[in-house]
Amino acid sequence: MYLIEVINQTMLVHMIENKLLKLPERLRPRLQCLLGRLFTDLSQVFDHLRKVRPTKLITVGDMVTYGFLSAGFKPDIAVVDLNIMRSPADEKIRSTIESFEASMVRVKNPAATITQEIWKAFESAKSPTKIIVEGEEDLAAIPAVLTSPDGAAVVYGQPGQGVVLVEVNEKKRQEFREILRQFEAVEV
Repeated sequence: MYLIEVINQTMLVHMIENKLLKLPERLRPRLQCLLGRLFTDLSQVFDHLRKVRPTKLITVGDMVTYGFLSAGFKPDIAVVDLNIMRSPADEKIRSTIESFEASMVRVKNPAATITQEIWKAFESAKSPTKIIVEGEEDLAAIPAVLTSPDGAAVVYGQPGQGVVLVEVNEKKRQEFREILRQFEAVEV
């Protein structure tokens, strides 16, 4: 089992040793819905971010991170697995991500899960940090939002549609908490 509690507007996830949080099949349709604002063009996201000036910028996914780095936007935290749609990223994308100067944290995170490792990586990350995931970063936006302060921006890819921008505030964190409460704790 796991316990989620909120203390002074900070969410704490207590997971029993050797457990991880797994996305249940019944919740997959909910996560295919947009959890933020959809942008079909990266330049629109860049324009918006220039206006709102987020307190922290987190990119999730190789294509999103590559797009931001190529445009000169340096994320505070970049989460990648060096794969695009479960195939190895091409050399240009890989090279751009690898050349991003940031402290690097390597974590294991199987598909459709959130491990203690990835959660702790977000909690301890100092800007700039590159989180390299062995497995998948497909659900990393959840701990990204839940560990970020008000005013932060989390950007992730929505396959076939564009990118999603989540502007973090207490209402958004509450929405993500409700999603996380539906995950299942399983043995590692």
